Amino acid sequence: MGKGVSEKIAELRQKIDEIDEKILLLLKERFEIAKEIGLEKRKRGMPLRDFERENAKYKEIMEKALKLKLDPEAVREVYRKIIDMSVHAQEG
Repeated sequence: MGKGVSEKIAELRQKIDEIDEKILLLLKERFEIAKEIGLEKRKRGMPLRDFERENAKYKEIMEKALKLKLDPEAVREVYRKIIDMSVHAQEG
């Protein structure tokens, strides 16, 4: 019985590993787009931070998190870091 449990855990961990790989690839894509946005903002003399957009994004994400039965505050913290990293990518 112990072997079956460890096999099941290994299988589930493999699925998590696959999801993590997808998350990383999506983050890479997001940051590449953020770099492009940063270039466009610099060409137009616009500030890199758009707090109105950021606040709207947090609101949207938290609403979606609630619908998915996720902790909206925890999800907001994850997105806060993603947005901070995106701003850093925009800085070039």
